[in-house]
Amino acid sequence: MTEQTEQDDPPMSLVAHLTELRDRLLRAVLAVLVGFIILFPFANEIYDFVSAPLRELMPEGSTMIATGVASPFLTPFKLSLVLAIFMAIPVILYQIWGFVAPGLYQKEKRIALPLLASSVLLFYAGAAFAYYVVFPLIFAFFTSVGPENVQVMTDINSYLDFVLKLFLAFGIAFEMPIAAVILIWTGVTTPDALAKKRPYIIVGCFIFGMLLTPPDVISQSLLAIPMWLLFELGVFFGRLMEPKAQSVNAPVED
Repeated sequence: MTEQTEQDDPPMSLVAHLTELRDRLLRAVLAVLVGFIILFPFANEIYDFVSAPLRELMPEGSTMIATGVASPFLTPFKLSLVLAIFMAIPVILYQIWGFVAPGLYQKEKRIALPLLASSVLLFYAGAAFAYYVVFPLIFAFFTSVGPENVQVMTDINSYLDFVLKLFLAFGIAFEMPIAAVILIWTGVTTPDALAKKRPYIIVGCFIFGMLLTPPDVISQSLLAIPMWLLFELGVFFGRLMEPKAQSVNAPVED
């Protein structure tokens, strides 16, 4: 007998599915809106916090500047909106989970929910790693190698675009263990097969770092090396769950 996804629930019509999808999208947008309303009054203080790694390393007397007429307003506004989306990620993923969960088997739900929660935590961990570890190192490098007669006065919007790109890059990079575990769990590959591809993975990590970070060896290495270590972590957990993955993906007899 095959395993049922929802044994007691009757099948939903297409209109019901679309209605549920609309409702869940509205809840996700509402979560972002509420977060933005809460954060926007503190937009300038939040920007001060985000820009602190650079401002603390700027020469005495130097300040950040706004080259656009509306930049003093639009830049903190954009930061508040992006941060509201970051904060609402658990709610957004929960709504996605609520929509797709009825179509999953119970065994799939038991592994999918921890992976979902872990992916959120790893994304936040990647952003925190970028802020507390990477930013001080790369900004110290950038502010120390410039010509002596050039004063560092970074535009606030250019700085925000730069750090948001790094936040996203490190957040995605820290999902490496989740990607490895999913590939093993779904039967696409095995831990031994991934381990044999280690040299290609390491090269790929450095290519990824080259594409998503500034053109300097420090920031590229600070992204590539954690990605490689997280890949090894994913292979390790994949070995632990491989027997369970095989039992989940094994064909069910009628």
